[in-house]
Amino acid sequence: MTVIVLMGVSGCGKTTIGQAIAARLGWQFQEGDALHPSENVAKMAGGTPLVDADRWPWLDRIAGVIDGWRAQGLSGVVTCSALKRAYRDILVGNRADVRLVYMRGDQPTVAARLAARKGHFMPPALLASQFATLQAPGEDERPVIADITQSPGAIVDHVAAAVS
Repeated sequence: MTVIVLMGVSGCGKTTIGQAIAARLGWQFQEGDALHPSENVAKMAGGTPLVDADRWPWLDRIAGVIDGWRAQGLSGVVTCSALKRAYRDILVGNRADVRLVYMRGDQPTVAARLAARKGHFMPPALLASQFATLQAPGEDERPVIADITQSPGAIVDHVAAAVS
């Protein structure tokens, strides 16, 4: 049993890759954005970045999904920006069966993707705040690093091999 926390800034491809990994491996999938309280969604949609106080309840909900799967012996993939180490400590912490996958990309690449994305509450104007908040995972977090400039198939192959 393994749970993957697929992390990275908005627009890096977490949902696309997460769904593909879950489908390939026959695992559960949870879109972390779907667990945001409505107040958070409204705040971001209005162009206001979240602060830590906004994020704690959301992170607790995601951790609850992770622990629910673990209690049932299910493997799964959950997406979450998880931009700070403190956030990842809530989601991964000392759970040896939870792996972190970092969708790494540069700001111009992600900005181009966000500009083309339709129907998401996260406006491209908040991307700079995401990169400003981002603390790349350290070696001690055992991250699998996925280069977002690779094709989705290549990323899925890389992640599936790394977590198997």
